[in-house]
Amino acid sequence: MKVAWCITGAGHFLRESFEVFKELREKNNELKVTSFVSQAAEEVIKMYGLQNDLLNISSGSYLEECFYEREQGSSFPKAGRFLLNKYDALVVTPATSNTVAKLAYGIADTLVTNAVAQAVKGNVPVYIVPVDIEGHIESKMPFFIEREICMKCELCPPMRNCPNKAITDQIDLLKCNGCGICVKLCSYGAIRGGITKIKVRDVDSKNVKILSELEGITILNRPLDLIAQCKN
Repeated sequence: MKVAWCITGAGHFLRESFEVFKELREKNNELKVTSFVSQAAEEVIKMYGLQNDLLNISSGSYLEECFYEREQGSSFPKAGRFLLNKYDALVVTPATSNTVAKLAYGIADTLVTNAVAQAVKGNVPVYIVPVDIEGHIESKMPFFIEREICMKCELCPPMRNCPNKAITDQIDLLKCNGCGICVKLCSYGAIRGGITKIKVRDVDSKNVKILSELEGITILNRPLDLIAQCKN
C-alpha cells in the first residue's frame, strides 16, 4: 500500500499522527509513506522534537520521500503524482483551520492544498483530520518558561546547555528542537510543556462541515481513526 501523508503546522494531534503512522509501518512492512510537509509543519515538527521520527516513517527511497514546501517552488510539481496513480490514499493530519478553510472553498495555493486538489482530480481517496471540529479541544503545547516559577538564576543551566541557544528569558521556538534537556536541568521546574484548552470557532466548525460534504473527501475525528480505515 502506498500512502501520501500531508502535515500542516498544528501542534494538536501532531504527536498522535506520528504515533499512528509509526504503528501502521510496524504492522505492515509493505506500506510506503511519502510525506508532504508544509513550511509551518517543518517548524512545528522541530519544536516537538519529531524530525527523526519523520525520517523513520519516510526513509527517503522512492515513494518514501519527504517533500518540503520550501523546496517545491510555486507549482508544486510533486503533487502531479496524484494524477499518475502513484498512491492508494492521501491523508492530511493534523489539518489546521487555515488549510481546512482553503480546501472548503477550493483554494489550492500551498503544497498541502494542491496535493488534495490533485488527489481528488485523480480519484485518490482523501482522509482529513481537522484540529478544529467543534466545542473545545485540549492541545499539548511545546516547551515554555513559567515566569512565575522562574528564579532568573544568574547562571542558568538550561540556558548554558541548550544545544541550539534557544533560551534567553524565554524559549525561541524557532530555534528549539524539542530535546527536553532544559526541562531536566531546571532545578525549579520552571520549564515545561503544557495542556491548554481551546475553544473552536464557529467559522472553523462550519468549514469542516463544508469540507465533509465535498466529493472524494472523508473527515476523521482523530488520527487513530486511520487505523480502522486501513483495515477496510
